[in-house]
Amino acid sequence: MKEALFWTPGDNGKAKCQLCAHLCTIPSGKNGICGVRENQDGQLMATTYGRISSMGPDPIEKKPLYHFMPGSNVLSLGSVGCNFRCDFCQNWSISQEYISRRLRYVEPEKLPQMAQLYNCQSISWTYNEPTIWYEYTLDGAKIAKLSGLGTSYVTNGYMEEEPLREIAPYLDAMNVDVKAFTDDFYKKRSSAKLQPVLDTCQLAKEFGIHIELTYLMIPTQNDDPEELKNFSKWVADDLGTDVPIHFSRFHPDFKFKKVPGTPMESLHMAYRTAKAEGLKFVYLGNVSHCDEENTYCPECGTLAMERLGLRLTSNKVKDGKCGQCGADLSIVLNPK
Repeated sequence: MKEALFWTPGDNGKAKCQLCAHLCTIPSGKNGICGVRENQDGQLMATTYGRISSMGPDPIEKKPLYHFMPGSNVLSLGSVGCNFRCDFCQNWSISQEYISRRLRYVEPEKLPQMAQLYNCQSISWTYNEPTIWYEYTLDGAKIAKLSGLGTSYVTNGYMEEEPLREIAPYLDAMNVDVKAFTDDFYKKRSSAKLQPVLDTCQLAKEFGIHIELTYLMIPTQNDDPEELKNFSKWVADDLGTDVPIHFSRFHPDFKFKKVPGTPMESLHMAYRTAKAEGLKFVYLGNVSHCDEENTYCPECGTLAMERLGLRLTSNKVKDGKCGQCGADLSIVLNPK
């Protein structure tokens, strides 16, 4: 347990958390929406500091990060809790219903050693929301960078500007889950708002963090063609056509089991929509092998990176560029 960062004292012993966009005012003895930042006698504490629910090596493509250190291994770490309340959550057992979960303590200083043990070239805070684990991820990211390791977040993007600004020099990449492109969906399905997520994406790009976006396609909920067009246009106009997008297949889970899995025709429609808006790197995920998980050069059409089962099987990229024509493929090979 460690004192939290980004909070101020409030009236009557309350603590005002300023880490995420909920900006919780927390009475003594209570937690914020995330469930893990607790007001203890007027002091806000990060109760899950160093406490890990899940840990292991993954291919970086599993995050999914297709344009960040492609073909490498990443040490993936997760804790418990979340600042969203998604009723369709795929990791609900650690994000929302985790009271009886056994957690392992790992000091941030040991992370580089563990990465080396598993032959990992980077560390990712993932599985549950890393923002609410901020103090541990910040310490771990600083140590990782000193050891020459890459760093990444897999996040819902609900972070305030100042915390993001502070961790930015030590955070190389983010995959941001954009749950939908309407505020109504965010309010109804996640108990959150859309705009803070969009702000985080823009700020991350501004701060020099490599970003990729994941959009989970849920039938009848966020798969309207016009909504997908608006999302794709926003990416192109506000982030850039070179930002990779992953349209991911939904499968029924947690409290949202009556909606069927995403049809392939819906995923292909999303793919075509994004391409029509000029996005260069569009992918389909959570599906069996398909051509849309591969990277093609947007200039000459060369198959630059081929993937199978979240593994890179063929790589014709040279220094982050197309090996055939030299076009920039927006790939980070060696993080800063």
